[in-house]
Amino acid sequence: MEYLEELGEQLVRRGFRVRLNVPRGQAPSLHVMNPDASALTENILAERGADGWWYWWSWAERIAAASDAPAAADRIARVLAVN
Repeated sequence: MEYLEELGEQLVRRGFRVRLNVPRGQAPSLHVMNPDASALTENILAERGADGWWYWWSWAERIAAASDAPAAADRIARVLAVN
């Protein structure tokens, strides 16, 4: 959960709303919403693989290494940006 908390802090600094979800019996996730377009949301996971911890999109694609929360936040911000 610490990786998700760190990512959440990075995203809040970029103007996003975040909520940490910790459902019983399931992996925690970070719900991220663009406050300028509430339809632009995503649930981000942090999971350990054979090659370390990674941030993941809900569709099972890697975002960035969990050791680089700023890079992950930048990528998420680009995807959830209002064009």
